[in-house]
Amino acid sequence: MPAEPKRFLMVDDDVALLRVVREALVATLQCEVDTSPKPEYAFELAIKKKYDLFLFDFQMPMIDGAMLFFLIGKVYQNIQPIRDVPPLILVSGEADEKRAQELLKEPGVAGLIAKPFAINRLFEKIKECVPGTEFSTPL
Repeated sequence: MPAEPKRFLMVDDDVALLRVVREALVATLQCEVDTSPKPEYAFELAIKKKYDLFLFDFQMPMIDGAMLFFLIGKVYQNIQPIRDVPPLILVSGEADEKRAQELLKEPGVAGLIAKPFAINRLFEKIKECVPGTEFSTPL
């Protein structure tokens, strides 16, 4: 029986970027990707479903990616059964920004990718963060 496909949740207020990255991930990594430009909708998804990885934009109106990750983590610790928070890759146009660098020290924050990024760089980061991710096409 084949392994369950990995499931990722991606949140970015750039809808075009969401679409392009989602298509690339699904085509290359044999995974399921839920996307949302709205952090509050992504929060609901994260509560309803289980994910292997979060990909959140660092800078969004209202709730940034770090805050969204923190809120999801709080809920996961307080529901039964307690759920493990998947690793987070932050995507940022301000990757060298001090706060973004500080976040890399937080538990669960697995990486930071600066926009614009090469899709292969994202694939490599995902492979590091989510063991067992299958590539359908060799990189």
